[in-house]
Amino acid sequence: MIRRIQKFEAMPGLQLFVRFDDGKAVVYDVLDDVRDIPSYAPLETVPGLFAQVQLDQSRTCVFWNEDIDLPSDVIYDFGREVSDSATSIES
Repeated sequence: MIRRIQKFEAMPGLQLFVRFDDGKAVVYDVLDDVRDIPSYAPLETVPGLFAQVQLDQSRTCVFWNEDIDLPSDVIYDFGREVSDSATSIES
């Protein structure tokens, strides 16, 4: 099943808050990817780039530019599940 993203937010420390259509909410640590995937390095080195995260039209991928993206199933499977009751975002 393809996981669709309902809401998302860039958070401090290169973390993403993501809520999916099924209600699951996670925080995904992008810093781990920055350390392991060379093409992700600009997320840490280019000021303001991380905050420019966008959602693709299918709602199955977040991206920063043509070289840096994260599929929703990776975020869903490897994000740390959290309660989003304290988070009020409108992405």
